[in-house]
Amino acid sequence: MTWSLPFTKLTPGESLRLRRVLRLRWFKFTRGLADLLPKGLYARSLIIVIVPMVILQTAVAYFFMERHWQSVTNKLSAGLTQDIGTLLDIYSQNPSVENLAVLERVARNRWNMEFQLLQGQDLPALLPKPFFSLLDNALSTEIAKQIKRPFWLDTISSTRQVDIRIKYDSAVMRFVAPRSSAYVSNSHIFIIWMLGTSLVLLTVAIAFLRNQIRPILRLARAAEDFGKGRDHDYMPGGAREVRQAGFAFLEMKKRVERTIEQRTAMLNGVSHDLRTILTRFKLSLALMDQTLDLDDAQRDVEEMRSMLEAYLAFAKGDTGELPMATDIRALLEELKSDAERDGHVTQISVSGETTVTVRPLAFKRCLSNLVTNAQRYGERLALAAERVGAHLYITIDDDGPGIPQDLREDVFRPFFRVDEARNQDESGTGLGLAIARDIARAHGGDISLSDSPLKGLRATVRIPV
Repeated sequence: MTWSLPFTKLTPGESLRLRRVLRLRWFKFTRGLADLLPKGLYARSLIIVIVPMVILQTAVAYFFMERHWQSVTNKLSAGLTQDIGTLLDIYSQNPSVENLAVLERVARNRWNMEFQLLQGQDLPALLPKPFFSLLDNALSTEIAKQIKRPFWLDTISSTRQVDIRIKYDSAVMRFVAPRSSAYVSNSHIFIIWMLGTSLVLLTVAIAFLRNQIRPILRLARAAEDFGKGRDHDYMPGGAREVRQAGFAFLEMKKRVERTIEQRTAMLNGVSHDLRTILTRFKLSLALMDQTLDLDDAQRDVEEMRSMLEAYLAFAKGDTGELPMATDIRALLEELKSDAERDGHVTQISVSGETTVTVRPLAFKRCLSNLVTNAQRYGERLALAAERVGAHLYITIDDDGPGIPQDLREDVFRPFFRVDEARNQDESGTGLGLAIARDIARAHGGDISLSDSPLKGLRATVRIPV
């Protein structure tokens, strides 16, 4: 007879669909298992150490010690049964009262076992089998094999003794023997040693892994602080690979800082040259006779100067300022006063702790650009700050015309303007929102736009605390 798997009877299309279903189920199973496992490297490393240790200890306890206990228990039970059989044989040869007294004394002195003859009694009712029946099974097997008489066992009533009763004609012979004479009673010592050594190994593993994980956490904090624009005194340490990653991070940090410094120096030089030329233009225009065309030329020069300042500020990004703890509540109060001086009705709402580590002037410029943008196209403003988890959310609402939803990401691009709704920069260069987002992202946060409860636009600044 030949056997064939069910898969061989499937058509190619059915086999392909079956493989896809099995692959999908396996993918779901692995994803579910991954969701249950811890995500941290420290916890996963502990699992890598603990799981093999537990499996090894379990295998040793079951395949070796359990067999060892069973073998020793069988031998001890066989020896105890032989002693009982010896007493039975001697009594059978001479069933006198004197011989019974001698046997009781010999059993008590030589084997530490109580021996009684219960006249006119029968065996008690059978007891339920214990859950851990190694001793019960071993004794039952040996008594049935060697003595071949009806018997009754009690291995669970006492933790120190074993009660054995054997039917002898119209009487019952009772033997009360120490439990240690039929069963290995020091198994707890092995368990204690196994658990003790496991705890020692786990303690060493936890201490070692903690020292190995700490340099990785320091590297992660240094990278996070660098992404937020904060200074961090970091020196690579730990294993060779971790130190290598740390030195690579420091080299990358130096290259980024060097690139920013070179760009800033170049733009400063260009700005100085252009400012010199614009100053000459202004001086030449001032010496000319004042006419209407001359006034237009002076306005053009002034606009060119404002645009130059905006371009330089966008490219420079206020990189020279040091971060410090700043109270956002006081910053919003200042912006509220400025907006009210310009004739705008402004509300402010602050909840929770609002002190964060930022570059004060740069972050004020970020919020000022957003408030100025809202102030230019709205009559009423609402400023709010709220701490949620590990982030601080600052919202600026206005009742202006808003920005179409499909253009809310485009307005953050430099020089992009929505002429039919609102310009993104008061000077008309299209850099206001771009500068604001650049500053927010330099602090590890971001800016998003949405609909405002005031029927206008809401700008939300999110920064880590």
